[in-house]
Amino acid sequence: MLEAAVQGYLVSLSLILAIGAQNAFVLRQGLRREHVGVVVLACAISDAILIALGVTGFGVVSASVPWIGEAMRWGGVVFLLVYGGLRFKAALAGGEALKPGDGAATSVSKVLTTVLVLTWANPHVYLDTVVLLGSISAQYPGHRLAFGVAAACGSFSFFTALGYGARLLAPVFANPKAWVVLEIIVGATMWAIALGLAFGG
Repeated sequence: MLEAAVQGYLVSLSLILAIGAQNAFVLRQGLRREHVGVVVLACAISDAILIALGVTGFGVVSASVPWIGEAMRWGGVVFLLVYGGLRFKAALAGGEALKPGDGAATSVSKVLTTVLVLTWANPHVYLDTVVLLGSISAQYPGHRLAFGVAAACGSFSFFTALGYGARLLAPVFANPKAWVVLEIIVGATMWAIALGLAFGG
């Protein structure tokens, strides 16, 4: 059981360490210190649900409905292109407008909606959490629950560290130009993922 738990934790971390749309958004909110707890919980709970689906074998069922994957793929492409464009627009507005204490704060409902769409409209998250983690957990018969719980813990610890650890970079982002660079990086990341989904799907 311990081996299954360790593997679940490590595999989960390895799958979400890469900078993606979801991670970039968590980092941005952490730097802004805006609704960080809500964002972290939304990401962690979403991953836990998807991991549970994978561990219980839902990946096999979803594979029999191929059109769902295509619909999610193109929905994700559209959303990522729009959201990336908004980040470029924010960068053009200037760094001062992006500093945590400046301007009107984003409502918690808007932030929650954005992070949920970034999470659930991304086809890759289903491949990673439902299909891949689900198939790996099958290698531990009798201990799949331990694998799944540990994987969910790995996700929670990562998003907590990313969201709340981002404030350590606050001195760097005291410079408005750093916020402009961040928004450009986030926008480019969103568009790169969108293009990858469109042409690599």
